[in-house]
This record gives sequence, structure tokens and C-alpha cells, in this order.
Amino acid sequence: MESKTGQLQVIDIPALVSACTEKWMNMAVSQVNDAVIRLGVIEGEFHWHKHDREDEFFFVVSGKLFIDLEDRTVVLLPQQGYTVPLGVLHRTRAPERTVILMVEKNTVDPKGDE
Repeated sequence: MESKTGQLQVIDIPALVSACTEKWMNMAVSQVNDAVIRLGVIEGEFHWHKHDREDEFFFVVSGKLFIDLEDRTVVLLPQQGYTVPLGVLHRTRAPERTVILMVEKNTVDPKGDE
């Protein structure tokens, strides 16, 4: 996934969020070594999936993020983060417009391996 802004540039998260008119947007904003930093603006739910080779870190900037796991739901509020280990089936959802940052290995398929 190609980064939207790249390195040696200021990444203006509020400007990127303001420009988003969709209910679900996921864009790479930078790459750090073999990891990609992605910005998500979400409202609604994503499908159940897992990543067989990569962990996935979520950090809430604004709103509320639910991460459904097979046995429980994790609720993240602004300034909170959570790592879903590789191979763990999960689904993200947000009842209201929510802004998140994600960190994943650059080989990840954002739609999941399943």
C-alpha cells in the first residue's frame, strides 16, 4: 500500500480527516522501516478477518472503537491503543465517526487474510 504523504513531510492528520467525506476510509500516511502507518476514518463495521503473518496496532485519535474478538469486545476511547496479535480473528466497528491510526507490517493486506 503506497503512502499518501511519505517521509520528510509533515503529516497533517486533521486536514486529512477534514477532507474525508466517506464513512469508511483507510489510507497509508507513512512508512517506517518495514511498518506502515495508516489513518482510518470509520463509521459502521468491518468484516471479521485475521492477519496470518502480521500483528495490528490500533490507536484512537477521536471517537470510540470497538474491536470484536471471538470471546470478547475491547472498547477503545481517545488516546487508547490495542494490539491484535497475528492469527487472531477480529472485527472493528465504530458507532460514530471515529479516527484511528494503525501500525502494521508493510506486507499486510488491509482487508485481512480471511
